[in-house]
Amino acid sequence: MVRLMICLSALLLGGGADLLSARGRELVAGSYNIRCDTPVDGGNAWPYRKERVEALIRFYGFDVLGVQEAKPSQMSDLRAMPGFASVGVGRDGGDRGEYSAIFYRTDRLRVLDSGTFWLSETPDTVSKGWDAALNRICTWAKMKDRRTGRVFYFFNTHFDHVGREARLRSAELLAGRIRIVAGDKYPVLCTGDFNAHAESEPVAVMKTVLRDAREASQTPAYGPPFSYAGFPVQVPEKLRNRTPIDYLFVNGRVRVLTCGLLSDSDGRNHPSDHFPLRAVIVFD
Repeated sequence: MVRLMICLSALLLGGGADLLSARGRELVAGSYNIRCDTPVDGGNAWPYRKERVEALIRFYGFDVLGVQEAKPSQMSDLRAMPGFASVGVGRDGGDRGEYSAIFYRTDRLRVLDSGTFWLSETPDTVSKGWDAALNRICTWAKMKDRRTGRVFYFFNTHFDHVGREARLRSAELLAGRIRIVAGDKYPVLCTGDFNAHAESEPVAVMKTVLRDAREASQTPAYGPPFSYAGFPVQVPEKLRNRTPIDYLFVNGRVRVLTCGLLSDSDGRNHPSDHFPLRAVIVFD
């Protein structure tokens, strides 16, 4: 008994008190660019890896997950996962083009409201902004945790891969929309492929309203220091030397217990060319 009390005291003094007090309230959130369904990927095309993507989502116990690059056929596959539902539209309107969808466990979360806006000068209509190569969107949801009753907002996006101005203006637009849609009363999470590295202007803009979950985590960030890796398990050195471009941002009402990038593979290839990001959080 004395030994047990000593161990428990050490756990509490070492920061374990926060983990113990959060027990039962934890929510597993994440971001995952699943790579679009395209035949140019050959043996890594979606039909050959979709089961691994779905298995990863189930194994790591995501309660809510922002996905990027999901084409309509991929959305159909992911919607078939037992216990999950989604919100979002295609970036070309309706069911056309890639989604930046939000998937969530229906036994844990309920959607109260949702919407999508375009990253452009005309965000409320289907459009391409600034110097972007493609239409880009952000999907958001107001959600309620069935377990705790807490209400929070979840945003998910994918910034353009070409337009430098578009990425900066998209960050400014997104930061402004977060203030308007979510206000300062509720916890906020924002996930996405920002196509921007840690020291970039778009990330700096996002940090004016939110915090990087890896930096805010109460335990050291887990996994590799980069998030875009390509499919082969042997990641080229030029990619290993880069900072992440996939992020989970949170506001001050979210406490991040753990956060990391998951570099799972089948021994030859990763399930996608991006690593998924996973965080265990609680709402303060």
